[in-house]
Amino acid sequence: MADDSLGAFLRARRNAASAQDYPFASLTTRRVPGLRREEVAELAGLSTDYYIRLEQGREKRPSDQVVSALSEALKLTRHQDDHLRLLAGLAPQPPATAAPIDPALIHMLNSWDDAAAFILDPLLNITQLNPLARELFSSFARHDNLVKNVFLDPAGKAFFADWKRASESSVAALRATMHQHPSAAERNALISELRTDQEFERLWQKFDIQPKTQETKLLRHERAGDITINFHAFHVMSAPGQQLIVYQPDPGSVSESRLLSLRPGRTEAPSVRVRAAEPELTTG
Repeated sequence: MADDSLGAFLRARRNAASAQDYPFASLTTRRVPGLRREEVAELAGLSTDYYIRLEQGREKRPSDQVVSALSEALKLTRHQDDHLRLLAGLAPQPPATAAPIDPALIHMLNSWDDAAAFILDPLLNITQLNPLARELFSSFARHDNLVKNVFLDPAGKAFFADWKRASESSVAALRATMHQHPSAAERNALISELRTDQEFERLWQKFDIQPKTQETKLLRHERAGDITINFHAFHVMSAPGQQLIVYQPDPGSVSESRLLSLRPGRTEAPSVRVRAAEPELTTG
């Protein structure tokens, strides 16, 4: 973790704060977005000097009480608060190794022929996907990482109809889960690769944090056409940090017909293991 991660997070959230949400008399003369350092310090009951040291990285281990006060002052969401605690060293560390995925879950994944389903690890690596998901993502050169598909694969901007929304949500989701991955080397390598993309770098510096939950999105498949899907994310309780993602259109819709037209000719097919060099069903 970079030494300035805590300070960078505080700066980003301070700049993103809406000054209109705070009763400061100086609002009429405000020339910059967000809050001033002294305003955050006042709201959190801290000295301005101490808060500046936090932002500058000269103070790296605030107490739980200070973190709670900063979270309230900056009006952080639950996920942003969790991230702040992680950066302050107040959150549990990830496990040393990733838990294997239950083979029964893989079997269930493959049995669904009316939904595209896949499994993500905390880095949003696609560790398993069923045959329909493989066909849905066929325009991508590789199926190894969801964020790479959005930013680094030329097919990304054509596949995601609302690419701006897809890019913002994928970065926020990666921020929310990446520290659950047991390998710091893999985390750093992925982020370094992604930061070669200017738009990823811009979004990364915003420190928006929101894990995947559920959403409706429009996908543009090169063969099937436009497909509107509802996606839901589920935590895999037997493998902490893993998520099961299910893409399914509304029943009876044109989008359902288009998605189902991508089904392979066989009724059963093995899932595609995209990280074969790693131990069986693990991610780290």
